[in-house]
Amino acid sequence: MLNVPSQCFPGASSQQRVSSGGRSKVPLKQGRSLMDWIRLTKSGKDLTGLKGRLIEVTEEELKKHNKKDDCWICIRGFVYNVSPYMEYHPGGEEELMRAAGSDGTDLFDQVHRWVNYESMLKECLVGRMAVKPAFPKGMLPKSQATDPLAKEGPSSPSYDWFQTDALVTIVIYTKQKDINLDSVIADHRDDSFRVETVIQDYSYLIHIALSHEIQEDFSVRVVENVGKIEIVLKKKETTSWKCLGHPLENHNSLIPKKDPGLYYRKCQLISKEDVTHGTKLFCLMLPPSTHLQVPAGHHVYFKLTITGTEIVKPYTPVSDSLFSEFKEPVFPNNKYIYFLIKIYPAGLFTPELDHLQIGDYVSVSNPEGNFKISQFQDLEDLFLLAAGTGFTPMVKVLSYALTNIPSLRKVKLMFFNKTEDDIIWRSQLEKLAFKDKRFDLEFVLSAPTSEWNGKRGYISPALLSEFLKRSLDTSKVLICICGPMPFTEQGMKLLHDLNFSKDEIHSFTA
Repeated sequence: MLNVPSQCFPGASSQQRVSSGGRSKVPLKQGRSLMDWIRLTKSGKDLTGLKGRLIEVTEEELKKHNKKDDCWICIRGFVYNVSPYMEYHPGGEEELMRAAGSDGTDLFDQVHRWVNYESMLKECLVGRMAVKPAFPKGMLPKSQATDPLAKEGPSSPSYDWFQTDALVTIVIYTKQKDINLDSVIADHRDDSFRVETVIQDYSYLIHIALSHEIQEDFSVRVVENVGKIEIVLKKKETTSWKCLGHPLENHNSLIPKKDPGLYYRKCQLISKEDVTHGTKLFCLMLPPSTHLQVPAGHHVYFKLTITGTEIVKPYTPVSDSLFSEFKEPVFPNNKYIYFLIKIYPAGLFTPELDHLQIGDYVSVSNPEGNFKISQFQDLEDLFLLAAGTGFTPMVKVLSYALTNIPSLRKVKLMFFNKTEDDIIWRSQLEKLAFKDKRFDLEFVLSAPTSEWNGKRGYISPALLSEFLKRSLDTSKVLICICGPMPFTEQGMKLLHDLNFSKDEIHSFTA
């Protein structure tokens, strides 16, 4: 009997915002939206052509189904007939056909690992890949015969624990010197305790069913110069523990970061306020039993169930304000996460998000992304190109740069919008430019009123060549760009035409 994957899928990690050209979307025909696809999957129509049967699929059989009207793809051991989905795929038919009749797991992971494919393609499930014959005794496939971590990855961490009458302390020795609080994600759920430590492109997991009950809150401390992490748990009863607990899935393992999948926890909506006529600032509270800090330039995923299907969307956290010191004291940073989100009335996801009431919950994933703070080392000029809500990753990048980079001479933001009313946090940005002389700001509007005296138009060679002037001829520069896909793709092309190198550009692409 085949094990059908559950509809609840914690997508296997992602890079919603990655430093590359990203993936292009294609215009969909009318009646081919995500909601139309969901309706089709719930219509009862046979989308596999197998009349509800599930089969085991051999490699030879899979290879036969490699045409547009007969296209099977394997993802993580499960085979799907994606022919009915062709016209609904935002990335276009060509992208799906790249994996036709083959194992598309690696291709899927490169483009959109976060997509909730098990839920989206549930009605297209053909079956499971047949198990390959065992290798002769003494023979191992190449992937098992060698240990890639030993050659390519970091040294494997280790852990220990000790206790007092009231406390239990878990100590993780990472053997790395660049570990900080952003590197550690810890969750206590029921009797299990899970700690994921991000080390380069790997995750070190501690995952234990604790032997005794603990209180909800715990503390995390990092000794950065030696890479030691201390997690202090509070016992519910002052009894001596004979053991920490028993191991759960992937306990005490160092694995590629994409392998464990996204881990979600339910966060409570605390506040929601209008920022512009279409954009709102959401504040979510982490559970007291979670330690999570999102690094600058990284994002998380929201997961909501809409018409019975789990939909996952990426969002980049911001600070509550560019000028927190000008406001009344707000929530402590380590328990509250803020998001600037544009509401699309005709969309599928954001109206559901907007309908959440204060006190409701939304599932939030671990952070994802590949922006590295090391890109700031010895940086002298930082240029930010943002369009619309592509401004969101720039918030923490801007704040970090102005606060933590002693070599920084200049930060410039060119912010593209349609109208003046669309400019997010305009007054705060203007105050920041007035307060910090290293920061320059330019607004560019594509549909301004006749009273607008600033720059007009779209991203162009003329605008960029004037804007991207180094403070010195030899200045080390970094250019960050984020916005709708056409904006980002055009911007990347123009930056390359202006002879900026790949190392000088970081594209946050959705």
